Order: sequence, then structure tokens, then C-alpha cells
Amino acid sequence: GLDQVLDQKQMSDTAEFVLSLSGKSTAQEAVTRGTAIFAENCAVCHGETGTGNQELGAPNLTDAICLYGGAKEDVIQSIAPGRGGIMPQWLAVYVHGLGGGK
Repeated sequence: GLDQVLDQKQMSDTAEFVLSLSGKSTAQEAVTRGTAIFAENCAVCHGETGTGNQELGAPNLTDAICLYGGAKEDVIQSIAPGRGGIMPQWLAVYVHGLGGGK
């Protein structure tokens, strides 16, 4: 991606692994390759099983909720430059209140 840590093939394999977490990939060889790449580069924030880390802002990748789209190209776009999703302050306060302050 932009930081040149992963090449295009590695991002594609990692995207297949991410899609497999919610049952959306059938490319088993790519998933196998992507598993190792995810463990080395992504698990520190998203967790070993992809369930995310709320404190770091790393979403759960296993729940099939795709804020930026669920197609492979969308996942690659999230991997390549990353997503710097920023919620307006007023909306953050509202959403925080809906969750009982958590």
C-alpha cells in the first residue's frame, strides 16, 4: 500500500483472508497465504481472530458489517491507504449515548 509494507498480491491475499472471516471468500489458497500476512501485519490491532479492538478503533472483521463496502476491491482499498474514518463530534456524542456510555 502507501507505506510499501505489502505489495499488491499480498494485499489481495490479505483481503481474501479478511473476507473469509465473514464467510465471503472461497479462494482457499489466497486465504491461506493471507492468514500469515494478517497475523504479521494486522492482528496487532484487529486481534488474532479479527474480532477487532474498540480502544484502538480497529473494527471487528468477523461480523460482516462493512462500513466502506464488502467487495474485495473495497477491502483492498481499506488495506492500501487505510481508512481514517472521522466521526463529527456531535455524532460521536450521540452514538456514545446510544451505547449506554460505552
